[in-house]
Amino acid sequence: MKKAILALEDGHFFYGYAFSGIEKGETGGEVIFNTSMTGYQEILTDPSYKGQIVVMTPSEVGNYGTNPEDIESEKVHVNGFVIKDLSSIASNWRAEKTLADYLQHHGIIGICGIDTRALVRIIRQYGVMKGYIGIGDISPQEAVRKARSIPDISELDLVSKVSHRDVYRWTEGSWRWPEGYTQLKEPKYKVAVLDFGVKRNILRLMVDRGLELTCFPHNTPAEEILEFKPDGIFLSNGPGDPAVLHFQIKQIKKLINSDIPVFGICLGHQLLSWAVGGRTYKLEFGHHGGNHPVKNLKTGKVEITAQNHNYATDPDSLPSNVEITHVNLNDNTIEGIRLTDRPVFSIQHHPEASPGPHDSHYIFDEFVRLIEEVKG
Repeated sequence: MKKAILALEDGHFFYGYAFSGIEKGETGGEVIFNTSMTGYQEILTDPSYKGQIVVMTPSEVGNYGTNPEDIESEKVHVNGFVIKDLSSIASNWRAEKTLADYLQHHGIIGICGIDTRALVRIIRQYGVMKGYIGIGDISPQEAVRKARSIPDISELDLVSKVSHRDVYRWTEGSWRWPEGYTQLKEPKYKVAVLDFGVKRNILRLMVDRGLELTCFPHNTPAEEILEFKPDGIFLSNGPGDPAVLHFQIKQIKKLINSDIPVFGICLGHQLLSWAVGGRTYKLEFGHHGGNHPVKNLKTGKVEITAQNHNYATDPDSLPSNVEITHVNLNDNTIEGIRLTDRPVFSIQHHPEASPGPHDSHYIFDEFVRLIEEVKG
């Protein structure tokens, strides 16, 4: 390990040690924290974290190693990874690499020895902010200056960096012992997926329900999607500020007027909010973790959910044909909407979890039922 420094744009700084990506020397991004106790490999490979430095709140991370199956995309997307203590062992029958080796393989800087509790308290008090990680003898003044020079995430088009460039089919279902990942056998309906940085477990849970998935790049025109004649359209999760995705919002406006069922998750939910005439705003420190309570206003039930977003839908901006279906019980922000005059709905949290609880898996069944209703 080598000496490292993490500096925030407001002047706070922390000393620690780099345990991976040492040859890279430095990195920067928006610093956020995640409260999940496990699932660090899924978090690292979630495309929604592009442009961000992730701080994990557990006191020790890495004890069960990494494996080639618990991934949400083909590579690590975080800009940097911050933990308190790095486990000295990787003890799990599926483990093939340690966390340090895994991050090193992907060229990502990981640092430990940071007082993550103090760091999280700063973010909670002052809000999410830009940060810089430097390896070696870097003065706090220089590190803070570099943190302040990092572009704001709202100025970046991150979706284009994580979306696949080619159309592809997805047929892999959930992992089950002892077979491993299952495969689509009897497709019921054809679904077009707009890939803004989609997580694999979202695709797997739709395959489990007999949906035949074809994934399209983020900049695919609505006309091309409609020519495909899908039975349903899915708007995926992804990174960054939805307000900068003008082309995508315009295409979604066309798609929701087609009377084809449309379902969105996270960034897909935010883009749908813009497409129906609403707006989004940035949360003070975002929602990231696997323990957020959400109330389903239709059933009255409370679900413990997995979340990963920095933006929320402004309820005052929504038109009269939009019904709020779910709310966050921590801060009363919107967690789900549906249109009253079209087969369109979306969820802000992550019903697929990975990592996190499975309380919201029923959302995928609702998408299938909506397709069935429209098909008659």
